[in-house]
Amino acid sequence: MPAAARTDLAAAWGRVAALAERGGRDPADVLDPVRLSHLSGVEPALIPGVVAGTAPEEGLCPRVHRRFLRLRATRRDKHGREWSLAAIAEEFDAPGASLGPLNAGTGLPRLGHAAGVQRFFGVYAGFLLADSKSAVERALATASGTSGSGSGSGSADDLEHLSYLTGMSPQAIRLTLDGRPPLLPLKEQVRQRFEHLRRTRPREDGQAHSLAAIAQSFDASGQSLTRLVRGEGLPNLAAAAGIQRFYGVEGGFLLADDAEAVGCALTCIERELEAAERDAENPMLAVLRAHDVRSIVTRAGRLSPAGWKSLADHLDDLLAREGQLGRPPAGRGEPARAVREWELAAEGGAR
Repeated sequence: MPAAARTDLAAAWGRVAALAERGGRDPADVLDPVRLSHLSGVEPALIPGVVAGTAPEEGLCPRVHRRFLRLRATRRDKHGREWSLAAIAEEFDAPGASLGPLNAGTGLPRLGHAAGVQRFFGVYAGFLLADSKSAVERALATASGTSGSGSGSGSADDLEHLSYLTGMSPQAIRLTLDGRPPLLPLKEQVRQRFEHLRRTRPREDGQAHSLAAIAQSFDASGQSLTRLVRGEGLPNLAAAAGIQRFYGVEGGFLLADDAEAVGCALTCIERELEAAERDAENPMLAVLRAHDVRSIVTRAGRLSPAGWKSLADHLDDLLAREGQLGRPPAGRGEPARAVREWELAAEGGAR
């Protein structure tokens, strides 16, 4: 999904810490920046800034370069040495020299090479491409133990929903859930998923986005995507990242193998259902989440008593316009205490 719409990482951090405490684990160990860095590829020193939303986002080329160096530094061979470029490239039948620009930070690898590197080191398909926020979000989900593959009921509606999320056909999903994922050449897999994005995420008028509009989002021409549509070749890494960003899907959408794609989709659904269940048990908490009440209260806490009265009057005006004016939960002289009691009740219900 688009970066702006993704999970509040600070809130996710707090939930993981709370889960760790309830499970008898030290939150400092579970949320160790070195551990999160190992899972996400984001430098340990950058983790706090990414969570706080203050870290600048690197360009694609330096980001992929740094993530590749972290893979080599943190996932060594049995002798404790870094894997050679030749050994890594052998995974996808290429010479070690083909990874030279990636290792030096002077260029991006081909899409097939990026897939091979991630497969070699056993990381998720978007590891090299994911922006920092989505990478840390995924690491936090893993740290909290919510990244299991889950299971699906296999109904037609479930399969269609999973198809929408993964870009796979319902039949391919059923086979994957049965442990028999179909094996497609990477070129055909990427083509099918790109066509799926165009078909299932159209413009407001119901028509598919043109190749020119998609390519323009990453400063390329529509002709650069023609070979992909025809099944004649793979896009370069920058184009793949641009396509995924254009449609608001995660960084591994085009590259993930079937089992990983289904597993990721099931994890997202599981987390949505868990959140819905918590909200159903505690309606006040749902309101807090939906309307960002905490943020409003934090800022309003700096108001003077006169400011609080002015805010209460303004809220009454807004409620009256919307036909929602009713008896306030407390006297006008005590808005802060009333809201705080509301928050405490919500927090207690969430535990």
